[in-house]
Amino acid sequence: MTSLTTVRVRYQTIEIGNTDIHICTLRDNQQFSDPDDEALNLGICSASWPMFGVIWPSSLVLANHMLDYDIAGKRILEVGCGMALSSLLLNHRHADITATDYHPTVEYFLDRNTTLNNTKEINFERLDWAEDNSHLGKFDMIIGSDLLYEDQHIDILAEFIDRHAMPTCEVIVVDPGRGRKNKLTNKMTELGFSSKHVKPENTTYLDLPFKGHILTFSRDNSSQTE
Repeated sequence: MTSLTTVRVRYQTIEIGNTDIHICTLRDNQQFSDPDDEALNLGICSASWPMFGVIWPSSLVLANHMLDYDIAGKRILEVGCGMALSSLLLNHRHADITATDYHPTVEYFLDRNTTLNNTKEINFERLDWAEDNSHLGKFDMIIGSDLLYEDQHIDILAEFIDRHAMPTCEVIVVDPGRGRKNKLTNKMTELGFSSKHVKPENTTYLDLPFKGHILTFSRDNSSQTE
């Protein structure tokens, strides 16, 4: 595991409803530590290296959306988890949650934060959406926040979701408004999902008004055989 002795961190408690999630993050998005070029070799430059390690508004929206969400009996996957706030919350709710990200340092913080919250270990896999060699299996629910930074990610993400979605599956993506939600929706529709876009309600926990949407994609093929 990459040593993080050269970065500064901060500890905070994030209130999600009446639930407290204790979390260690990077101090800010100016931190950097890649002594063995592990991230660089994955195509992660110094400017984008710290982006995983802070709490973004979209992740707060997703975690609050998950607070009372029906998770009974569902196997759940968080994609592009970053600080994995929603995974930590769902783990607190005793959900069957697996977290994934491309960044090599995410697992370090995930382990640290599950320990901080005195909860069970969260399954984690570092992976590339474009590669089809994962042993993750399939999920009843797939969630993520602020995933679409480039147009080229849209098809790759949608096809990754499709590969890991059960025939009946719900997908929830919080999009901050980067202009790609309709393109993702079109691709998900091609893959057999219906869609719904809603503005999150009551985002007083954010410093600024949220300009994005919660995208929900649903597919119900329970009566069909694959």
